Amino acid sequence: MLLLKTAFKNILGGGKRTWLNVAVLSFTFVLIIGYNATIDGWLQDARRNTIEWETGAGEFWHSGYDRYDVFTLQDAHGPIPKDFQPYLDDGTLTPVLVTQGVIYPQGRMQNVLLKGIDTNQKILYIPSKELNHANEITAVIGKRTAESAKLKEGDRVMVRWRDRNGAFDAQEILITGVFDTKVPAVDAGQLWLSLDNLQRMTGMPGEATYLVKSEQCPLQSDTDDWLFKDLKFLMYDLDLMKQGSRVESAIIFSILLAIALLAVFDTQTLAIFRRQKEIGTYIALGMTPQRVTRLFTLEGTSFSILAIIVSVIWGVPFMLWYNKVGFKMPDMKIDAVLGDVLYPAFEFSSIFTSIALLIALSAVISYLPTRKIAKQNVVDALKGKIN
Repeated sequence: MLLLKTAFKNILGGGKRTWLNVAVLSFTFVLIIGYNATIDGWLQDARRNTIEWETGAGEFWHSGYDRYDVFTLQDAHGPIPKDFQPYLDDGTLTPVLVTQGVIYPQGRMQNVLLKGIDTNQKILYIPSKELNHANEITAVIGKRTAESAKLKEGDRVMVRWRDRNGAFDAQEILITGVFDTKVPAVDAGQLWLSLDNLQRMTGMPGEATYLVKSEQCPLQSDTDDWLFKDLKFLMYDLDLMKQGSRVESAIIFSILLAIALLAVFDTQTLAIFRRQKEIGTYIALGMTPQRVTRLFTLEGTSFSILAIIVSVIWGVPFMLWYNKVGFKMPDMKIDAVLGDVLYPAFEFSSIFTSIALLIALSAVISYLPTRKIAKQNVVDALKGKIN
């Protein structure tokens, strides 16, 4: 404790040089926390929206279905097993039928996926109730599809599809709703129709391509030709993106930390050169060279501790403001699970890891230039000579 007090006293006496080092370390630390919080917030939001709009608590895929291969859709359907019926009745499981189609908005041709969903389902946020229409076939589309096809609520569009036998058919469909979602997998190039209508159009009564389950549904194993896909499988893409962002942030902040800690290293090296007589005095007063080494190491480490304290003073109000306003995304953004504004999510584990890393690296960087003190001859130290 005495060494720590002495170390703080020494660095506070360093004046502007001390506060410059502290400012650089503090800025780097807050930047690391803010960037990681933004990535964590985006991933948490993406995961939550994907569950609410696309995957539910898990899915059962027909054995022939591959969501990355549209050429499997012609055969990727089958009768729903009788074992699933109780869960279909209580609403904890809902079927989705998928087939390829083509729409002709304003005389243009555009490939789409036709997806049939139960109009009474409550598992996904798809506005399926807007598909209840007694007189004609209706569809709801996402905002991305509406913009690309230049369609809006109340428009009619010609749709062509193939039935289970490969025969083509076409019909005009009424757009009864346009929904806004952050999940492109349920929006881009897709028309959502009533399950009953799509089954009748394709000649596939009682069939589905995949089924979405809620948390209340206990089914978690393969059944007949239906393969269960848990959230770990369905969120694999997001997990890969998370790993990639972690690697990217590690590279960026390794560079920033290296620049910030270089200032601490230079300060300690200069301090040892300028304070040779002070080191000799410490040894003359009874401190061993190893103890003096610990003192100078603590001085360097104290820069990071002081920087963390300063970061709390100005960083907490800044992060509270940032958490409120978020980061507004530009209009031209990638086709990913992104909203108009990204809000940070502060994880204590990430913050504590950053604190521990900053202190540990500061201690190592501070120790490197002080190693020669431990090897110093006592007589030379008393003369103020550090070799």
